[in-house]
Amino acid sequence: MAQPDVHLPQRRAGVGFLKTARGDTWYIQPLLVLLGLGAFIVYSTWAAFVGVDYHCGVNGANYLSPFYSPLLFDAPGVEPSGHAWFGAWPSWWPAFIPASPALLILWAPGGFRFTCYYYRGAYYKSFWGAPPGCAVGGPHTKRYRGERRLPLILQNAHRYFLYLAIGFLFILAYDAFSAMWFVGEGGAKSFGIGIGTLVLVVNPILLGGYTLGCHSLRHLVGGKKDCISDNGAQKKAYDCVSCLNRGHMRWAWASLFWVGFTDLYVRLCASGVINDVRIF
Repeated sequence: MAQPDVHLPQRRAGVGFLKTARGDTWYIQPLLVLLGLGAFIVYSTWAAFVGVDYHCGVNGANYLSPFYSPLLFDAPGVEPSGHAWFGAWPSWWPAFIPASPALLILWAPGGFRFTCYYYRGAYYKSFWGAPPGCAVGGPHTKRYRGERRLPLILQNAHRYFLYLAIGFLFILAYDAFSAMWFVGEGGAKSFGIGIGTLVLVVNPILLGGYTLGCHSLRHLVGGKKDCISDNGAQKKAYDCVSCLNRGHMRWAWASLFWVGFTDLYVRLCASGVINDVRIF
């Protein structure tokens, strides 16, 4: 028996920037990304250039901001922190560049985040509108170049930033361990836990969940093979990375917020705005 054609109503939105036939609130997510990531960029840029209050030694504490770790040199005019790998600030540093230790190391974790597959999709939509959302009109160009040519081909450096990011996890874990030892009278160290200790301990845990769930690491562990079921250890490692990878967005935002919060907490304690609470 022949069935008659049923014509469904179609919504047409035309062609142009932000033009869409979608009726949902598609703009909420890119707007939140714009505000959240934009706020972090502004704060982290300021924190990186200010070059002070990155280490808290009040009441025997030993807290170092993750924005300044590893601390290669102590900033000029700042009391020695005991964390500097090479001691005092070098004389060869150009006078026209702010003397901030963060500028020597932040390019590595910053490059890892900037080239991250998740963040690329997020800020392409939010900052560049390319496109703002699925089935939403973006700014059109005569020729789409993608990530195969300059400058976006440099995004492929993500796999190399991954190696550096893994190394940072060990350094930040050591900073968290150092935060468990408080300096008493005569320079003697004793084990203790403060609120700042807990803040610094959580930081590498969240960063580890984000870094070890990286798409590039998943490929390195086993994604490049058609079948890994015959290799038990490799299969187990691949499953672990895949488990973290499934929550990559949540790890990305949780670690981003916490690393900024950790710097802020250390900064407020070091400047005397708040007092760190010693639990025991």
